[in-house]
Amino acid sequence: MRRLIGEDLRAVLDRDPSCSGRLEALLHAGWQGLALHRLAHRHYANGRRLRAAVLTRLARLLTGMEIHAGARIGRRAFIDHGFGVVIGETAVVGDDVTLYHGVTLGSRGWLRDSDSGRRRHPVVGDGVLIGTGASVLGPVTVGDGRSIAAHSLVLRDLPATPRPKSGHAARR
Repeated sequence: MRRLIGEDLRAVLDRDPSCSGRLEALLHAGWQGLALHRLAHRHYANGRRLRAAVLTRLARLLTGMEIHAGARIGRRAFIDHGFGVVIGETAVVGDDVTLYHGVTLGSRGWLRDSDSGRRRHPVVGDGVLIGTGASVLGPVTVGDGRSIAAHSLVLRDLPATPRPKSGHAARR
């Protein structure tokens, strides 16, 4: 847990040009909300849902972000500004993802997972950047390396961004 939270703090230092040092990074709302989410997620995964809900509520009050304790967030996540970010219960966020303020990773209906037989929220791949105010809704998959423009509405799967070929294979 400490390692994950430490990696998130390093992501703030690496990706926020306005952050001047570790002490300032500790005050970063996105990092604080993510750190509280990581604690809440551990309680949620261990069946302590009331404790998880209290931590989620505290994070919402302190940061303006609402990340359900059931959401799974990968390593080195960076949530810039944080205010207005909403991440639903069955969302899965990959490693090295950047989210800007006002991003929603939500559902498109009121069904429970057991009612629909499938997940309700997006799966976001590794290295994805989602711009300010974008909404990714429903059980869609955003492939690795994608960038989603500010204020976009995503309702369908987005394939991974093709990686450039390297080495002599690219020279052919």
